[in-house]
Amino acid sequence: MSTLIGHFRRSLGAAVSAALFVPLAALPAAPAAAQAAPQAVGDLDRAVGALRAITTMQADFQQTDRNGQRVSGKLTIKRPGRIRFQYQPGVPLLIVGDGKALTMVDYEVRQVQRWPIGNSPLGALLDPNRDVKRFGTLQPSLDPAIVSIEVRDSRHPEYGVITLIFARKAAAPGGLELVSWVALDSQNRRTTIRLSGQRYGADLPDSQFRYVDPRQTGRR
Repeated sequence: MSTLIGHFRRSLGAAVSAALFVPLAALPAAPAAAQAAPQAVGDLDRAVGALRAITTMQADFQQTDRNGQRVSGKLTIKRPGRIRFQYQPGVPLLIVGDGKALTMVDYEVRQVQRWPIGNSPLGALLDPNRDVKRFGTLQPSLDPAIVSIEVRDSRHPEYGVITLIFARKAAAPGGLELVSWVALDSQNRRTTIRLSGQRYGADLPDSQFRYVDPRQTGRR
């Protein structure tokens, strides 16, 4: 487990700072609606509606890197702006967003790193005013039940690429359920997050999106 954690720690910082949280401020707009196929326009609209319809969501997640190393945990979202990745026992890492910043906490080495959340794909997930249509393009899928949206900034390849993947599900908010995303950084390091057991609408206190600072207490 210690070898896995060490490898995971090295890759996670790069994934968080680059591929998982790609800045969106300068992303080119998607093709105009008049030039896009009606189905594509409809699916982009539905993806926007599905994200905006989420108030809270809890799910299990599995994170896989390009070498096939896997860790799992619990994902909690409260819109607007709050997210928490609680990793499995034995992985002393935590990622939490309080609406302003994303923070990665490493309890083993007592280190805290922070990144802005506002201009990121996860900002698109968490911010009710962010329109995914403006920043992403619909990707072809062989499965009509899947909707895939790619976000990239061709002028800044160092930011990486992220693809949000939805499944059509009538019971999900907006009729689409976020089931995974795939992030690729500028060094071709791929990180995949797969979700399962999505649950919606729970009353979640803001305290779930705070953390104990290990630099001050030395404990979780």
